[in-house]
Amino acid sequence: MEVLLDKIEKASAFVREQIGHQTPLVGLILGSGLGQLADEITDPIKISYRDIPGFPVSTVKGHEGQLVFGEINGKHVLAMQGRFHFYEGYSLREVTFPVRVMKSLGIGTMIVTNAAGGINRSFRPGELMVIHDHINFGFSNPLIGGNLDQYGPRFPDTSEAYDPHLQALAMQTANDLALDIKTGVYQFATGPTYETPAETKVSEKIGADAVGMSTVPEVLVAVHSGMKVLGISCISNMASGILDQPLNHEEVIETTGKVKNNFISLIKGVIAKL
Repeated sequence: MEVLLDKIEKASAFVREQIGHQTPLVGLILGSGLGQLADEITDPIKISYRDIPGFPVSTVKGHEGQLVFGEINGKHVLAMQGRFHFYEGYSLREVTFPVRVMKSLGIGTMIVTNAAGGINRSFRPGELMVIHDHINFGFSNPLIGGNLDQYGPRFPDTSEAYDPHLQALAMQTANDLALDIKTGVYQFATGPTYETPAETKVSEKIGADAVGMSTVPEVLVAVHSGMKVLGISCISNMASGILDQPLNHEEVIETTGKVKNNFISLIKGVIAKL
């Protein structure tokens, strides 16, 4: 644990040197094809992951690989323009390391986004979904191992992992913008393979509305650290077996590109209300 704490402190100290003494209000984790939001940040300070001590490096198309600090609607934010995934070969502690750094920097609210496959048959590609709960089908947990007592308890409560007030704020913002937004349960799977039709059937039966390869590990660490979390999924495609067509990452990037204006408007609207 001392080694991990030292890595967190070195990384956060490096980021502080770049951004000065200003504390970001919100941490943003931007999923596949959703990194355009970082381009909306005014007076940006960009920090390559490669320059931050102990930081992993993004390897997936659609993930820029940098932190961006600045303002959105007058609020200081720190955005991850690109994230890390378990399927890239990183451990879950490595995947969630940036969340620890955000907490060390004083960030208390995290907005985490992703591109996800729609399981709920009423959903359509291009729609946005506010996450109100999740299912961990990664069958592992980034909190396994020694506990970081300085950050949170050994057995954190996840009955409200996604902050109800932030969910309501997102729904109200969507209403103000006349956006048709969904709510639902997000299911985490490790990837990198897409789900099989049989797995989609199981997911439907247990109550999942969308499935993806990220988010849940970061949320678990954020909750452990006492951060308030809002999760937003972009339904980039329908899950395997729902439509008679193959799945591919290019479709994910294409769909998130089409919905980027709605996505950006929603997140900026939420931040303005914080």
